[in-house]
Amino acid sequence: MKRAKIYIDGRLVGFHDKPLDLVNDLKASRRNNRIESQVNIAYRDDTNEVYINSDAGRVQRPAIVVDKGKSRLTKEIVEKVKSRELTFTDLIERGIVEFLDSEEEENALIALDEEDLNEEHTHLEIHGSAMFSVITSMIPFVEFNLAGKALHGAKMFKQSAGIPAINYNLRADTESFFLHYPQKSIVRTKTMDLVKLDERPQIQNFVVAIMPYYGINTFDAIIINKGSVDRALGRMSYFRNYDSIQNRYPGGQKDTFESPEEETVGYLGNEAYTNLGADGFAEIETYIDDRQAVIGKTSPPRFLEEISEFGVMKEKRRDASTTTRRKKAGYVDNIFVTEDIEGNRLIKAKLRSMMIPEVGDKFSSRHGQKGVVGLVAREEDMPFTSQGIKPDLILNPHSIPSRMTVGHLLEMLAGKAGALKGEPINATPFEEEPRESFEKIILDHGLRPDGKETFYDGITGKRIEATIFTGVTAYRRLYHVASHKMQARSRGPVQILTRQPTEGKEKEGGLRFGEMEGETLVGHGAAMLLHEKLVEDSDKLIQLVCEKCGSLALEDRIKNKKYCPTCNSSKVYPVEMSYGFRLLLDELKALGINPILKIEDKV
Repeated sequence: MKRAKIYIDGRLVGFHDKPLDLVNDLKASRRNNRIESQVNIAYRDDTNEVYINSDAGRVQRPAIVVDKGKSRLTKEIVEKVKSRELTFTDLIERGIVEFLDSEEEENALIALDEEDLNEEHTHLEIHGSAMFSVITSMIPFVEFNLAGKALHGAKMFKQSAGIPAINYNLRADTESFFLHYPQKSIVRTKTMDLVKLDERPQIQNFVVAIMPYYGINTFDAIIINKGSVDRALGRMSYFRNYDSIQNRYPGGQKDTFESPEEETVGYLGNEAYTNLGADGFAEIETYIDDRQAVIGKTSPPRFLEEISEFGVMKEKRRDASTTTRRKKAGYVDNIFVTEDIEGNRLIKAKLRSMMIPEVGDKFSSRHGQKGVVGLVAREEDMPFTSQGIKPDLILNPHSIPSRMTVGHLLEMLAGKAGALKGEPINATPFEEEPRESFEKIILDHGLRPDGKETFYDGITGKRIEATIFTGVTAYRRLYHVASHKMQARSRGPVQILTRQPTEGKEKEGGLRFGEMEGETLVGHGAAMLLHEKLVEDSDKLIQLVCEKCGSLALEDRIKNKKYCPTCNSSKVYPVEMSYGFRLLLDELKALGINPILKIEDKV
């Protein structure tokens, strides 16, 4: 056998004649607590290499060690763990449980249940859900979904609005969201109980119908019942924090919190300061509109003032007030007065605005079935069942087959059964209640066991020909809201260097018509539209160019004369170009390259 290469944390450290013996010895040492339990050892027979990993940041998971087809975790040890004689750390130190990383797991054969064990198995799962992360194991029926959708669903846990912290009213986070009336999940997993998710829930249980609705819920658009929205479905508060410091300056000058006077340099107008009190802070529970001051502040002048002819020196103070950001108006929730580390006075103002679901807002189930509200339909226009039940949300049927989120369908059925019975349903991965049990509960309550129901059109009142699958699913309101993403401009500020529109919503910037968008217009042959977007709407410039030498020419408005400074020719003509191109010519000159423009008449 060829000598194997040995790598430690990706670095070649030597060679070994018997790599399998080396790997077995190292694993035995780890299980006997002679080397660190976090070290992983793996042998790749295809490349004849041994990888020993001890670096930080590796994803590891625990598994029970199996010897000759028998688990090291015996019933006696389980009893000792239950009676708290042994801890999880003791199991690791005794080599009963060990951590595997992705490299070592490649060569491991892991059994899901103890009954499945044979001589070939190397490890046994502690529990089926232990192969998932904490977040992923909170997705009900997760093993029925595609792996990609499980990841997608897990990723959106952190985007959902809920109760961010129990002391949210005392916190001054830059941004936070608070869901009104969050609910416990009807369909649950054991991990939810372990992390005490019910103490800070982040979902609401929606009645969901999977059906098209007049072609409005195409693709990932969803329809929401306005009646449910009026009853506070998906409603949340958005908190935005603003702060200001009272700085001290050399010479004993300092900032002052006050409502600025009209003589102040940079005065924003009377309207901007209407909500400020005598102390310079906005009154609690007053409404602050766009670009209005929340904290009024004036600063001393940057330079010393000149003494007037009467020998009096009046200090002209500058406005340094803190105003609300664009489209982030709201009510003053709280004002915190405190000090920073250096003893300067620090003010934090917390604004609150109500976020009622509207067209463009984002919702998601726990299975990665995210959607944007396409219509907030009037309650009387919503389809209804023979019992008069109207769904809170209508989901497009086309979003299910291609994504294969069977877990979503099972959750709808289980949620329906749980709502009818008034009990939570266990959907922990690999030990969930069987589908037949939900079907029996639904049947016992006089409904079809397959979850389908007859619906009537709310607009025409006619019975819908097909039966509609409907159930109860936990949905999350995500913090992506349309009102925070709205951006448009006709005219506005430009950058000083390039004279092109500024970038970003806060700077009143335009939406960038970029390289790829330009190429689509080239492909369509829409040359005039391309010219309009990239020149007319951006940085159009009419520049004089010399016909004789091709240099940029000048216009002397005092002498009323147009000439070329390079060759003194008066044969100069106006040429339309973008200012960015003119800037390029100037930068080339700075590098010692003289660009020449050849001009000729348009045909």
